Amino acid sequence: MKFSIQVNEGPYTHQASDSAFKFASAALEKGHEIFRIFFYHDGVNNATRLTTPPQDDRHIVNRWSDLADKHGVDLVVCVAAAQRRGIADADESKRNGKDADNLAPGFRISGLGQLIEAGIQADRLVVFGD
Repeated sequence: MKFSIQVNEGPYTHQASDSAFKFASAALEKGHEIFRIFFYHDGVNNATRLTTPPQDDRHIVNRWSDLADKHGVDLVVCVAAAQRRGIADADESKRNGKDADNLAPGFRISGLGQLIEAGIQADRLVVFGD
């Protein structure tokens, strides 16, 4: 089965991110395909490379980056939600006159069209968070 996943909540403030990650990992282990994971609303906070949890805590952002690297999963961050929350790649930073970027490896910024495509291409779109 081909899944797409939508994550609407940030790491460390809601269970949605952990649940989405565990769902994606389990699906891949069972031989299913993940077409895309779309981070929306506060879920875009999963994509900042500046997250630095304590050493004895899980590093949710790195987990997502590792998943993308290991399995080729497409991690897409909503551009409008990211801009509102100060998350940008090098191109967005330059375009908006900012002096830094903070998008973690494996993530890319794009628009809502990517979410629509994810829903069309997948057998199931699974949403985590409100």
